Amino acid sequence: MTSSYTQLINNLEYLKLKQMITHLDEVINFINSNNLSFVEGLNKLTTHEIDFKEANMIRSMVKVGAFPHQKELKDFDFEFQPSINKQQVLDFQTLRFLEQKENLVFLGSSGVGKTHLATSIGIAAAKKRYSTYFIKCHDLLQQLKKAKLENRLDARLKHFAKYKLLIVDELGYLPIDKDDSKLFFQLIDMRYEKKSTILTTNINFSNWDEVFYDAVIASAILDRILHHAHVISISGKSYRLKDHFYQENE
Repeated sequence: MTSSYTQLINNLEYLKLKQMITHLDEVINFINSNNLSFVEGLNKLTTHEIDFKEANMIRSMVKVGAFPHQKELKDFDFEFQPSINKQQVLDFQTLRFLEQKENLVFLGSSGVGKTHLATSIGIAAAKKRYSTYFIKCHDLLQQLKKAKLENRLDARLKHFAKYKLLIVDELGYLPIDKDDSKLFFQLIDMRYEKKSTILTTNINFSNWDEVFYDAVIASAILDRILHHAHVISISGKSYRLKDHFYQENE
């Protein structure tokens, strides 16, 4: 005859509640030694399962985000880049800007930490289970161009428009022709006042018409990006060379 304990194990296995099985003896002993109620014990047991599933979900959301690295804000050396308002960036990590459907633009020369900061905020969003995706501007445009040639542009635009947070890295590092500019405008227009976008760029806004080869399109893109946006201008030495810089000054 099957004992009630064995039957419980079988039931948990059938329901695929592996963490509850793993922690069952531990929780039973804790209930007995602390004279807890059935409900208190069940709460403790189910919490193990929920915590495990939540951790897996967070790992999955971060993986789906396609981030270039797993660097977070705690890994950023704000002392090396004093031009950055640390409290402002920490506020972005609260994701208040996402709820308000605001955009972030990190502006500065190559290597000053734009991608690190954008990625860190993206990881924070993914960990809170906001749909987040990171992509380099050139790769984004290549995907949209390919989709247009294959008559599936609408589907691809909707794919990128759906993310609660889209991070477009390195805008302006490579030239963008007129047709690609129109594709980029369509995406920005779809996301306008509906979702948040983070952009990193080394091009001052006054020169965007040169990047997009069309002053009208550049103006329309800028208008939609900057209407509800925080611009973080970073001036300083290359963050990538900071260790070399510190060695020279020791």
